[in-house]
Amino acid sequence: MKVTGFTFIRNAIVNDYPVSEAIRSVLPLCDEFVVALGNSSDETAALVKSIAPDKIRIIDTVWDDSLREGGQVFALETDKAIAAISPDTDWMIYIQGDECIHEKYLPLIRREMEENLNDKNVEALLLKYRHFYASYDYLAESRRWYRREVRILKNIPGIHSYRDAQGFRINDRKLHVKLIDAYVYHYGWVKTPKALQGKVRNFNQFYQTESWIEENLPVQNTFDMRNADRLVKFKETHPAVIQDRIKATNWSFDQDITKMTPKMNFRRRTLQKIEDLTGIRLFEYRNYKIVK
Repeated sequence: MKVTGFTFIRNAIVNDYPVSEAIRSVLPLCDEFVVALGNSSDETAALVKSIAPDKIRIIDTVWDDSLREGGQVFALETDKAIAAISPDTDWMIYIQGDECIHEKYLPLIRREMEENLNDKNVEALLLKYRHFYASYDYLAESRRWYRREVRILKNIPGIHSYRDAQGFRINDRKLHVKLIDAYVYHYGWVKTPKALQGKVRNFNQFYQTESWIEENLPVQNTFDMRNADRLVKFKETHPAVIQDRIKATNWSFDQDITKMTPKMNFRRRTLQKIEDLTGIRLFEYRNYKIVK
């Protein structure tokens, strides 16, 4: 069974993306790893090259900065990485530059890949998500945040990144997936207020015009808790690969920020209550079909 990891990245240092930690979190599962390395203005190339030269294969790319609708450029860059994966690869593991998988889940993931390798009904594995917000101590938990996504796929012709590279499809149909009990830890919203504001503004340049960004995302020095919707305290451990970053950059709050999020409207509160009691997320968007 051959396993290839893949991702795309550009300006990881300027935007403070933990891309080294992301890649290293899944490397133990991979025989090789493909990085679509965008035209960066910082030292991202040197950083990526230093991670694991024996496993990482870099594909130099140039982003189309004229694409400002729906994050299309992210999907295009992801597809460039997929196109560079060796035909003899059985499974592909996708990790974005602000995600990590805890080492405690790696044995389970490997076992699931082995057990489902020859099951033609399963085209991909669906993982659960934990979204951290403001600091490494808090999780954003609500319907506003996607709770599952495809991150492990069989190397089947026709698979391509969908919309803004959050998920995948095969020949424009939804993938048939198995939900497994493993989590992706998403750290894209763990930054200081100033850095988070910069991240949001930079990210939205691939979705919106400059005038829209200036009008709707003014520079500010406080966290916008409207993005969080609902925060809960994280009481477990983080992946080993990100521990040094946590020690170097984490900060504390003088107050309990779980109480700083605005109240949800009646509809959202009701749907959230149903999910909390039953585990069922009504009207959930699913870019996949669970078959197992």
